[in-house]
Amino acid sequence: MVLADDRILEFIRNKGSGSPKQMADSGYVKYTRSYISKRCKKLVEHGLLRDLGNGVYTITDRGEGYLDGEISTSEDEPDEVRSYFEEDGNGGMGDNHEQV
Repeated sequence: MVLADDRILEFIRNKGSGSPKQMADSGYVKYTRSYISKRCKKLVEHGLLRDLGNGVYTITDRGEGYLDGEISTSEDEPDEVRSYFEEDGNGGMGDNHEQV
């Protein structure tokens, strides 16, 4: 995950849906439309966004869980809701953090 991903997910959660153009034009997601589009496709691949077609995206339950700090997006972490503080003392996020 990169900072743009958080901004994209937050924008879509707040608006209900959105396109890369809307996000870039909003000023909230301060990246180019092209970069936002690439990140949206990655977020779809990882189940955080749903592509409705015509360049419009909505957030998934997994995306909501990520924003709420309930899931990790590390590939070595299971896809389940975890409590914020678990045995590793790292907010349940483990030691390996990879970009999506």
